[in-house]
Amino acid sequence: MSQQEFHTRYRRQLILRDFGMQAQQKLQAARVLVVGAGGLGCPVLQYLCGAGVGMIGVIDDDLVSLSNLHRQVLYRTSDVGKAKVKVVAACLQELNPDIIIKAYKERLSNANAPDIISDYDIVVDGSDNFPTRYLVNDACVLLGKSLVYGAIAQYQGQVSVFNCQVAEGSNRPLHYRDLFPEPPGKDEVLNCSEAGVLGMLPGMIGTMMAAEVVKIITGVGRVSANELITYDMRDHQVYRVLMTPNPDKIQMPATIAALRSFVYDEQCVAADPLEVMAELFTEWTQRNDVIFVDVRDAHEQPLVKDFPHVNIPLSELEERAGELKQRNIVLFCASGKRSLAAARLLLQWNDQLNVYSLKDGIHNWLQTQSSLL
Repeated sequence: MSQQEFHTRYRRQLILRDFGMQAQQKLQAARVLVVGAGGLGCPVLQYLCGAGVGMIGVIDDDLVSLSNLHRQVLYRTSDVGKAKVKVVAACLQELNPDIIIKAYKERLSNANAPDIISDYDIVVDGSDNFPTRYLVNDACVLLGKSLVYGAIAQYQGQVSVFNCQVAEGSNRPLHYRDLFPEPPGKDEVLNCSEAGVLGMLPGMIGTMMAAEVVKIITGVGRVSANELITYDMRDHQVYRVLMTPNPDKIQMPATIAALRSFVYDEQCVAADPLEVMAELFTEWTQRNDVIFVDVRDAHEQPLVKDFPHVNIPLSELEERAGELKQRNIVLFCASGKRSLAAARLLLQWNDQLNVYSLKDGIHNWLQTQSSLL
């Protein structure tokens, strides 16, 4: 990029009081990883790219589905079924061809998190599940990376900055486990697919997260570290809750080696007798005395063609339960939460059924199948 193009592209930022060329150059030198290319990740990625962050990484293993489009505004109807990170990378590169975009089409895990996160200065967590949130936090603490956190549910959202030293001589930087020492119990907190969300809310929270990243990089403004910002879009009420260190011993891996062997899913998800693991689910798809039921909404991606099944969305289950004549019923959805709720409902209505739910959902099962090919 020529100097003239640089000044033209970023002119509105360069003329800002207390910002200027020095702050812009800091953005250009920064490296930011965004975990999740969904409702929160999309606005974060869009605005960091536009602002001129020099290198942006995005990690996500999901595909675009029709139900994403009301809130994940980087995608179009024609993108349904495509890998999110590939669509995002092309879109961001077109928006700003002078920055580096690194796309990781994989799920963040114990195995890859330390190596991927170590390449970046700041991590933005736009994930929607607790195992990933605790994994991201622990990796950032052990690697000394600042973490920008956001979460949404129905009409409310949260934003905070963890593991970021905001003043010389202050106490240790607080992190996610100071705020949430223990993960919630199973089904205590629903994600967007279960609880619903208006599309504007992740846009608002994601933009606030992007602003925190820019403040950390440039030093312009006050970083929202050691506090939790909550926002309610129904009345635009904003609350700031000051955080304090967790007085109890925080249970987290002490080293990167320990993190690689730490079992986050078992820590965050209690076993349920109604759940069936992917391996057994695969075996059951070969049986002729089992009916498989997809409780996702119609047109949710990915479409399943690997075995016969019927589609009865969770919202229609009560009125259509009579269609399930078999005694052996296995339900599935995207993550396993809706199908588990459906299994419990069916048992309430008829305790003579053999009802099971696919643990971790059809996305995980399809990935398991792909790895075996």
